[in-house]
This record gives sequence, structure tokens and C-alpha cells, in this order.
Amino acid sequence: MTKFSRSFDALALAATAGLVLASMAPLSSGTALAAASGGSSSSSTSSSTSGAADIGAAQAKIDAGNYRGAVDVLKAILADQPMNPDALNLMGYSHRKLGNKDKALDYYTQALAADPKHKGANEYLGELYLEMDDLAKAEERLSVLAAACASSCEEYADLKAAIDDFKAKQG
Repeated sequence: MTKFSRSFDALALAATAGLVLASMAPLSSGTALAAASGGSSSSSTSSSTSGAADIGAAQAKIDAGNYRGAVDVLKAILADQPMNPDALNLMGYSHRKLGNKDKALDYYTQALAADPKHKGANEYLGELYLEMDDLAKAEERLSVLAAACASSCEEYADLKAAIDDFKAKQG
């Protein structure tokens, strides 16, 4: 199961939990949703089941390698929720995978403006910096992740491994 699939499963679960919350059931999912989507526990989350479903549709396209299709879905989400850090992060990821580094950088920057501790955006921005041969900036993103999750989250581990790989290839 990819980390994107786990994020989608958590988003769908959190959206369902949000509906239960609305009916006064004793369930709290805000922190779980934020963590699963790569955000901090204080980040805003999608307020509707359709928002989670739309992110899920984009995620499914990404998982299938259909980055152009994901961009189309994410454009629609961002038209309604222009500061959605999860959608901005996935838009950056999709553009990076399509080879559009400048657009990817712009979307990651917007995601971090909306949620500076967004774990996914920090990881992927760090990976983009490595692709741009900017080790210092990638290490800055790693430092942010270290503070955000005490160096124990998957995003930290993934970026640390990418940085270690980069350094080994540099000699």
C-alpha cells in the first residue's frame, strides 16, 4: 500500500467520521485526518465528504501514474478551496512527476503557506530541491520535518533516505 493510498483511506475515514460528528456522535477525527493527509494537527481539513472523495479521485489517478488526470481533478478542488494544502501538495507532486519543476515549486510553496508544517509538502519540496541539486534547501525541509514529527514520521524517513542517497551519489 502506497503512502498515497494510506492518505486516501484516512481521508475517507475522516470524512465519514466528520459526518458522524455532525450527528453528535462521540468521535474525533480532525487530528487523524490532518496527520494522514500530511498536515499538522492544526491544519484545516476538507469540510465535506465530496471534498475527501475528490482528493481520493485525484489520489487514485496519481497512484495509477495518471498525473495529467490528477491535475484536472485537483484544479476543480482548488477552484472551490484555493488554500487546501492537501490539494496544493498533490498538485505540486503531479507537476513534479510531469517534469514541471517550476509549477511544482509554486504549488508546494502555496501548500506550505497554507500549512507550514504540512509533512507531505515538506517532504516533496525537499525531494524537488534534490532534483534541482540544492542539497542545502532539501536539508532545510528535513529540519522542518524533524521538528514537526520528532524525526519519527514516514515523511522524515523518506526525505532523509533521499538525502543520504543524493550525498552518496555525489561522492
